[in-house]
Amino acid sequence: MPLGQIFLELGLVIVVLALVGRAAGRLGITPIPLYLLSGIALGAVMHLSDAPEEFIHIGAEIGAVLLLFVLGLEYTSQELRDNLRANRRVGLLDLALNVTPGVVAGWLLGLPLMGCVLLGGVTYLTSSGIASKVLSDLGRLGNRETPVILAVCVIEDVVMALYLPVVAALLIGGTLVAVGVNLLIALFAFGAAFYCALRYGPQLSRLLNVPSDETLLLGVLGLVLVVAGIADQLKVSAAIGAFLVGIALSGDVAHRARRQVEPLRDLFAAVFFVFFGLQLDVATVPGVLLPATLLAVITAVTKFLVGWTGAARAGVQTRGRIRAGATLIPRGEFSILIAGLGLGIAPTLGPLAAVYVLITAVIGPVLARLDAPLARWLDRARPPVRRAS
Repeated sequence: MPLGQIFLELGLVIVVLALVGRAAGRLGITPIPLYLLSGIALGAVMHLSDAPEEFIHIGAEIGAVLLLFVLGLEYTSQELRDNLRANRRVGLLDLALNVTPGVVAGWLLGLPLMGCVLLGGVTYLTSSGIASKVLSDLGRLGNRETPVILAVCVIEDVVMALYLPVVAALLIGGTLVAVGVNLLIALFAFGAAFYCALRYGPQLSRLLNVPSDETLLLGVLGLVLVVAGIADQLKVSAAIGAFLVGIALSGDVAHRARRQVEPLRDLFAAVFFVFFGLQLDVATVPGVLLPATLLAVITAVTKFLVGWTGAARAGVQTRGRIRAGATLIPRGEFSILIAGLGLGIAPTLGPLAAVYVLITAVIGPVLARLDAPLARWLDRARPPVRRAS
């Protein structure tokens, strides 16, 4: 394929993203919904050649990894430990409220048992990439409700470390021994990475903290991609591997790494979101639009309740509770991956999950931006508290 054509197609996609980002800035909203819609529009009017499509696919994966890495830089290992301990019950509530609608919807749609289990996974998992992008775009990384959002996302990834190996083994007809081995490998990989991040973080920070910004960038980026790659090979989320690298770094090196990586994060994050839109086949939308919309509305409410409850337990006021609930609504890359596992047994699962993800990825960022008017409305709607005489 001519190099000029590759540059032309990639350049066109990036120029569209720049225009969309500028429009979002003028409207005062996060650009995520517009990136997604731009991907759909580009997919409808043009067909990317194999090389540009492969580049965008890889760029999307790098974007998810960098989003979680930069989010991890915001927190110390002790803060992460405390947040996970404090939000165990919220994690259980999240599991109950958001797996159940997917399983029930699969049963109502006539999917086989494994299809129902997979759809439960699709509806359960918040997109950590979209959540971190919303927090970054709206300047909320330091807010009181953000640790709750972070803890829920990490707990979900721990659950996925148990869920994915079991489901994958069952789908390929693996034996009980194979399922057990896969599960033990995933648990060991996650536990080892978590322990190393907490135990050897200071030593790693000193090792990477060199005077040259160029050398720092290369060292940090290389380490993040290596850890993400190992995590993915071991059936653990690549993004959560990158997140743990961010947790491990602290002090001056974390500050410098954030400054160096943020431009790359912004570029690949935009590619990550437009790739969702490009993946969606518009012709499949009418057949799944109604069930996907109903499921998106129901699970937007259940996920909102999880964020609201967690923020309330942390002593956050109404506006922060709304921000927590809205930020947790979007589903994303992992939901698409889970649906892809079951295409052989339930072909409708792919289009259903794609439309569902798109709707939730639009609802969440929009509601997160409207936290102030929603808080005023809720405060007015509450009955006044009567004081004892």
